[in-house]
Amino acid sequence: MLATVIPIAFALVGLAVAFSFWRLLRGPSAPDRILALDTLYVNTIALLVLRGIQLASDIYFEAALLIALMGFVGTVALCKYLLRGDIIE
Repeated sequence: MLATVIPIAFALVGLAVAFSFWRLLRGPSAPDRILALDTLYVNTIALLVLRGIQLASDIYFEAALLIALMGFVGTVALCKYLLRGDIIE
C-alpha cells in the first residue's frame, strides 16, 4: 500500500511546488510573493518528509526541521521589512 501512495503523494506535492513557484514568479504584489515563498518551503518540507518515509531514514526529517526553522525566520524577516522598511530596530 505504501509503495503506491508515496509516488502519488510525490506527484501531488510536486504539483503544489510548481503552483507555488508560479505564484512566486508572477505574484502581483510583494505579500503574494512572500506567501508563495512560505508555501514553497512548506511543500519542500513535505517532499523531504515523504522521502524520509520512503527511504526510512532519519536524516531527511532533520533536514525538514532545519528548513522549517529557516523558512519561519525568513518569512518573519520579510514581513517585518515590508511593514516597517527595516528588519533590525
